[in-house]
Amino acid sequence: MNQHLKLSLFGLLLGGATVLGSGHSTYAQSAKVNPEDSLLKIYRASATKINDLQHTKLDVRFDYAKRYLYGKAWITLKPHFYNTDSLTLDAKGMDIKEVAIVENGKNAPLKYSYDNNQLFIHLPKTYTPEEKYTVYIDYTAKPEELKVKGSAAISDAKGLYFINPDGKDPNKPTQIWTQGETESSSAWFPTIDKTNQKTTEEISMTVEKKYVTLSNGKLVSQKNNADGTRTDTWKMDLPHAPYLFMMAVGEYAIVKDTWKGKEVNYYVEKPFEKYAKNIFGNTPEMLTFYSKVLGYEYPWVKYSQITGRDYVSGAMENTTATLHGEFMQKTDRELLDNNNYNETVIAHELFHHWFGDLVTAESWSNLTVNESFADYSEYLWLEHKYGKDAADEHLLDAGKQYMQMVQYSGDADLVRFHYKDKEDMFDQITYQKGGCILHMLRNAVGDSAFFKSLNLYLKTNAFKSAEAHNLRLAFEEVTGRDMNWFFNEWYFGKGSPELDISYKYQPGKVTVLINQLQKADKVWEVPMAIDVYAGGSKTRYNVTLRNRADSFTFNVAAKPDLVNVDADKVILGKRDDHRDFSTYVFQYFNAPNYLDRREAIEEALDNQGNADAVRVLQAALKDKYFGLRALAAEGLKLELDAVKTATVPALVNMAKNDPSAIAKAAAIRSLGGLKDKSYIPLFEAATKDRSYGVEGAALEALSQLDMEKAYSIAKQLQADSKGKLVNAITLVYAKKGSNADLEYVAKKFEETGGQDKLNAAFDYLGFLSKINNTDAVIKGVDQVQAMCDQFKNPTVNKYIANFLENISDVKKDNAGKSTGADRDELFKQAAYMLKKAKEIQVK
Repeated sequence: MNQHLKLSLFGLLLGGATVLGSGHSTYAQSAKVNPEDSLLKIYRASATKINDLQHTKLDVRFDYAKRYLYGKAWITLKPHFYNTDSLTLDAKGMDIKEVAIVENGKNAPLKYSYDNNQLFIHLPKTYTPEEKYTVYIDYTAKPEELKVKGSAAISDAKGLYFINPDGKDPNKPTQIWTQGETESSSAWFPTIDKTNQKTTEEISMTVEKKYVTLSNGKLVSQKNNADGTRTDTWKMDLPHAPYLFMMAVGEYAIVKDTWKGKEVNYYVEKPFEKYAKNIFGNTPEMLTFYSKVLGYEYPWVKYSQITGRDYVSGAMENTTATLHGEFMQKTDRELLDNNNYNETVIAHELFHHWFGDLVTAESWSNLTVNESFADYSEYLWLEHKYGKDAADEHLLDAGKQYMQMVQYSGDADLVRFHYKDKEDMFDQITYQKGGCILHMLRNAVGDSAFFKSLNLYLKTNAFKSAEAHNLRLAFEEVTGRDMNWFFNEWYFGKGSPELDISYKYQPGKVTVLINQLQKADKVWEVPMAIDVYAGGSKTRYNVTLRNRADSFTFNVAAKPDLVNVDADKVILGKRDDHRDFSTYVFQYFNAPNYLDRREAIEEALDNQGNADAVRVLQAALKDKYFGLRALAAEGLKLELDAVKTATVPALVNMAKNDPSAIAKAAAIRSLGGLKDKSYIPLFEAATKDRSYGVEGAALEALSQLDMEKAYSIAKQLQADSKGKLVNAITLVYAKKGSNADLEYVAKKFEETGGQDKLNAAFDYLGFLSKINNTDAVIKGVDQVQAMCDQFKNPTVNKYIANFLENISDVKKDNAGKSTGADRDELFKQAAYMLKKAKEIQVK
C-alpha cells in the first residue's frame, strides 16, 4: 500500500502549505491522540486461528445496474490445532442464499446464522487438524449498500468498486476493481479476513467480451459463452493472505514485457498505451535488482500492474497484480517533472511481493514488517538506479514527514499493540519512520549482514505470517549480536533523540560533547561515525552514545577543519550543531554525502552576505546532483549585488541547458524574481520546453514582465497543458483572463483524476478567491464539493472546509471595500462558500 493521498495532505498542509501559509488556522487543527481514549486501552493481539484457510475458489458475475456481485464460493479449510465443529467467516453486507458442505461432489445444506458482518456455520461433525473440508456458499455482495468508513490512507472500505457502471460520464471509462486492505475482501467474498491466514485461490470472472480482466496468478482459461459474455479463470497456486486477492475489469490496453520467462504486463487506459513503457518499463530491472540484493528470487508466477479510476488509495500490492491509482498514467512529458515519484511507487509495491505478500505481518500491530520495508525499498531502488544522492534526498524527505506528523498528531511506537483503529497504523511512523529505522539498522550492522539477515528472514518465514521479533531473531542469528537494544529503542518504543553537539579544541586534541536533550526519560543508545578532517587527511572514529552527556576526545595533528558528527548521516532525530560557518564551507567541498553538501548549502543560503557563502552557492549551482542545484537556485537572494554578480551567469546557463527539468525550472523562477526585461527572450524560449514544469515556470516569470505576451502564450499552450503549466496558466488567467477563460480552469480541474485532484482543488480554490464571478465561483465550489463526496475522507473534508471558510472571509473583506454590484456579488460568493464549507465539514 502506498500513501499517496495521505502524503499529499501532509506535504501540502503541514509541510509548506503553499496555499494557506503557516499562519492559517488549519495548521493547528490536526488533533493529537488522546491517551485516555478507551479504544487505546485495548490490546490488539494477532487473530486467534481456529480454522486455517487452504484454498478459495470463486465464480463471480457482475450486475452493473445494481452494483452487485453474484458469487459462488468453495472454501477449503482445516482446524488449526484443536478439533472444531464450527466455522466463522467474515462476510460483510451480503445476501446469503445457500451454505452447504461439499461431500463426494454433492452439497449438503448446513445450519448457519448471519449478522450481516460474520457468517456462523455449524459443521456436520467435529473435524480434526488432519481433516480438510470444503464449504460452499451462494451469495450476493452489495458493496454500494455497505455502511463502512475508510481512513486517511485508505479512503473507503467497500472492497469492490464499480466505476461509471452506467456509462453516464463520458470522461470516465467503465471499470471494476477491488481493494482488500485492511479487511475489505470480505465485502466481496466470504473468508477469514485476517493477515495471518493464507490460501491458494482460483477466480472465474464472467464479463462482457469487450473487457479484459486481471486477477492473481495465471490466466488458465478463457471461455466464450452463448450469451455473448466470456469467462476468464485465474489460478494462484501459492498461498497468500485474503486481503491480497484482487479483480480488475475494464477496457485496457495490455502492454507485454517479460522477466526470466515470466509475464510482466502493464494494463493502462488506451490513450496511455504508447507511454506504458515510459511509466513501467524499469520493472524488469527492479525484479532483477531486488531478487539479487535479497538473495531470494521473485517467487510468483507473473507480475502485472494496472491502473484504476477513482482508486481509494495510492497503490496496492495485490499479489502478482498491483493496482495503481490513475495518477500513474503520465505522458513522457509529464514524467520529466516527476522526479522519479512514479518509480518509487512501482518499487514500493513490487518490494511488497517479498515483504507483505511472501512474508505477511501477522497483525496490523506489526504492519512495520510490510510497510517499513516497502518504504525503504524506494531508497534501495533510487540508490541503485540514480545514485546515493537521489536516495539520500528521498530519505531526508521521509524523515521530515515523520517529524511533521509528530508535531501535529503526536508520536507512537512503531510496533503498536494499542491503537484506536487498525487504519491508524497506516501513518508516517509505519512508513517513513520505519524506512529510516531500517536505514539505521543497515548502517549499524553493515551491508553484508543487513541483506543476509533479510534473506534469512524471508527464507524462514516464506508463505507464513511474521512479526518484528522474527526480524530481530534473523539479525541476531546472522550477526551473532543481541539486537534487543535496537528493537526496544526503535520498534517497541517511540520518539527519537535530540542531540546538542559542541566542540573543544586544545593543542593536540579535540573533544566532541554530545548531550541528549529529549524531554522523555529515555536515553538513546546511538552508534555513529565521527570523521575528523585535520592536517589534510580524514580519520574515522566509531563511537556509541549511551548517556545523557557523552564526550569523545581524539588526538589531532592540527586544529581540525571539520569534525563531522554522524558522518554517514543516518541518525533520525533533531540536532543542534554548534560550530563555525567556516566548517560548513569546508564541508561542502570535502565531505562526500548529499546531506553534507545540503547542510552546507542551507547554511550558505542563510549567510549570503558572507563571501565564502557566495563561493559555496556558486559551486552548488554546478553540483553533480540536480536537487542541490535546484535548492541553491531557489534560495538565492539576488537583491544582493555580490550574490547576483556571482551567480546569475550560472543561473542563465542552468535555465538554458540544465539536463534536469526540475533544476532548469528552479533557475527560471529565480531569474524571474529579478523582473529584468532582458530575460524576456529566455523566458519566451523556455515556454517551448518539453517539460510542463519548465514551461510553467517560464510563463509565470514572463507574466511579471509582459502580461499581454504571457496571456497570448497561455492561450497557445492551454490545448496541451498539464501539471505546473496548468497552475501557471491559471495564474495568468486570474490576473488577466476574461470570463471565457474561466471554463479552462474548471475543465482542467474536472479532468484531473484520482488523488492528484486534491492538490488541484487547493489551486482551484485559490483561483476562485481572486475572481469576482459568482457563476464561476458557484460552479467551482460545487466541483470541489463533488470531489469531497468522492473521497469520503474526513481529513480531506476538514481541510477543504477550513480553506473555504478562509476564502469566504477574504471575499467578505473585499466586499466591504467595494461598492454597488461588485459588493453584492462578493457577498453572495462569501455566503455560498461558507454554506458549502459547513456542508462539507459535517460529512
